[in-house]
Amino acid sequence: MFKKLSLRSRIFVSMILLVVISSVLIAGVAIFQSREQVQDYHHERLERKEEQVRQSVEYALQSTTYPVTTENLGLIFSQQIYQIANVQDQRLNIYDLEGQLIKSSRAKFETDSISNCLDYYILKRLESSPNKRYVEEKALAGDNYRASYTYIKDRRFKPIGILNLPYYEDDSFNNMELRELLMRLAAVYFLMLLIAIGLAYFISTYITRSLQTISDRLDQTDLTKTNQKIMIVNPSEEIKKLVDSYNAMIDELEHSAVKLARSEREQAWREMAKQVAHEIKNPLTPMRLSVQSFEHKFDPKDPDIQKKVAEYSKTLIQQIDTMSSIASAFSNFAEMPAQQNETLDVVDVVKLSLDIFNEDYIHFISEEKELIAKVDRTQLIRVVTNLVKNAIQAVPEVESPRILVSVAADGDFVKICVADNGIGIEDSYREKIFEPKFTTKSSGMGLGLGMVKTIVETYKGSIDFTSKPGKGTVFSVRFLRENVN
Repeated sequence: MFKKLSLRSRIFVSMILLVVISSVLIAGVAIFQSREQVQDYHHERLERKEEQVRQSVEYALQSTTYPVTTENLGLIFSQQIYQIANVQDQRLNIYDLEGQLIKSSRAKFETDSISNCLDYYILKRLESSPNKRYVEEKALAGDNYRASYTYIKDRRFKPIGILNLPYYEDDSFNNMELRELLMRLAAVYFLMLLIAIGLAYFISTYITRSLQTISDRLDQTDLTKTNQKIMIVNPSEEIKKLVDSYNAMIDELEHSAVKLARSEREQAWREMAKQVAHEIKNPLTPMRLSVQSFEHKFDPKDPDIQKKVAEYSKTLIQQIDTMSSIASAFSNFAEMPAQQNETLDVVDVVKLSLDIFNEDYIHFISEEKELIAKVDRTQLIRVVTNLVKNAIQAVPEVESPRILVSVAADGDFVKICVADNGIGIEDSYREKIFEPKFTTKSSGMGLGLGMVKTIVETYKGSIDFTSKPGKGTVFSVRFLRENVN
């Protein structure tokens, strides 16, 4: 989600998050420090209380007339324990070395097994402690409770009892102080947050303003136009590097545009030369076939010889006219070949286009005697002959080759189909079949189907095909009909 934000929003959000996280960390450190100070305070206070009580206990032992033994501790502190508790403001209990309660500072002591006898683990901890002191810490009724245990020693430093000081931690005052501190910090943090929001807005706007200028100029960059350089007054070092890089890129683009224009012109000439050569080669093939057919079928005694000679002559003249139009178009830098809209009978022209082919497996059918369309005759012949030539090249290895050329009415269109039972077209070639210079044959420049598509689309027609590898291919061409009722 953060990655989808704009740079300005990222800077703004980052600065706000920095302030918020800093505030939370400072508040956390304040709470932690306060609790550490409270713990240190209670620890030191318990030690002070313990020291003061010990001094009072030792004074009582020194001033007593009773022998200082474990058995006499109850008599020695029968009244002294209350005085010590009142003076030190601290409750205390005295146990014998076995953990049995001897005397407590509470006025009314309710006997029970828990308070009258120390746990065994307390005695073991006290005994194993290096300084013969053990502090127990636990929670009672929601409050923290501490209890210190030390030995009471006689004049010979021999333990004769155990002194217990229960200590309840009263944190109400400290908690109140902490709440007040946090409230003050919250007010300060809120003010800092407001200031941070304002600063973040202005800083992010300032930082991204120059970047926005560069972004807008990049969006306006066009290879086909003259691009303006970026001029920013007093930019930062980073922005200056971006501006310098962009301006250098503009200079380089201008040089590249000149080179590209020159290269495109040269490439256009090369493509034109290839297409002219291909276009000239197309009529030469049917002319050669016509001459061969005429030579093969010529019979002076044929009663229809004059008619056949006229048809052959007409075919040759049409192809010669096509070559002439190509030469004229090339010399005048016009489209090749010159296109003329003629209202003609598609059935008759397609049938005539097939006369140049001698293959006996080429068949023509049409359910209509006449289908009128406005198309250039030469271009239509070129479309048909190219499709038929491709079909012938697709069936050389078929046992029983068959090519069917049909013309039919398809609604408002004239539909010309060229079907063969040849090798078909692989699925991997379907998207490229109409591309210029694409071919699956070992010879040829691959301009045939590309040129056919260009011609058909020039007359607002369409061309498509269906094919199954190993079964055959059907090319379908549609032209808009004329005078459709």
